[in-house]
Amino acid sequence: MAKLSVAILGSGNIGSDLMYKVRRSDKLQLEMVAGIDPSSDGLARARKLGYETCTDGIEGILRNKKVQLVFDATSAKSHLAHAPRLKEAGIIAVDLTPAAVGPGVIPVVNLKERMNEPNVNLVSCGAQATVPVVAAINKVTPVKYAETVSTIASLSAGPGTRHNIDEFTRTTARAVHNIGGAQTSKSIIVLNPADPPIIMRNTVYAVVEPPVDEKAIRESVLATAEKIKSYVPGYTITVEPFLDGDHITTCLEVTGAGDYLATYAGNLDIITAAAINVAECYADNLDGKDGK
Repeated sequence: MAKLSVAILGSGNIGSDLMYKVRRSDKLQLEMVAGIDPSSDGLARARKLGYETCTDGIEGILRNKKVQLVFDATSAKSHLAHAPRLKEAGIIAVDLTPAAVGPGVIPVVNLKERMNEPNVNLVSCGAQATVPVVAAINKVTPVKYAETVSTIASLSAGPGTRHNIDEFTRTTARAVHNIGGAQTSKSIIVLNPADPPIIMRNTVYAVVEPPVDEKAIRESVLATAEKIKSYVPGYTITVEPFLDGDHITTCLEVTGAGDYLATYAGNLDIITAAAINVAECYADNLDGKDGK
């Protein structure tokens, strides 16, 4: 099977972690890592591993005629400028910023129906962790209200996250509703300064309509978690779903793979892992269309 040629736009923490994950994939071929800071650690590591790099961002990627898909790990403002240029060049964009130019995608929930989109957005780390749980509950019984709480280590929250807390919560809550299926929703993020840093922890509360089959909900959530573990090995249900009155509660943790980021940064790892899963599905899709 021919590999899908990809490039990483952005050489910071997210871009660097993506590089190591692409390197392990048997479906993706990394053509280039593009940044704008000649002294960045990410570009230095890419060069050391033998990858082509550039310091003029998207311009370098557009010069490379092999690239079929780009992971945009820059910023929302930058992606708004990148998106139309990538589309014009016929390059698929997997957006890891809050720009949301394309539809939101949570791989285990709605990727199949978005496979023809030229630009998809990975929403947020909180959405990647919790929306699948809400969707799994909603498969069994309608969710009238869902509330998600994501707690992450302060050290894993960079300037972008800190400056966009309100946008993070709104975007995640929208995904809980639009993708997870909850009729109404609310999302909260907590930055925990504990030392040593904690791993990502999430709680999902869902108010459901009776009658409720608690066993069926538990089985649905655990089955979904197993699917997520296929691309995020550190995804673990720590409190299995249980019924209390008219609401279901469940808890989960995400431990990072430790590729480039610290293992406590599961919030960052889950979104890079989701990006790789999306790209590999595009690779399978294109390969099938080519009849290979």
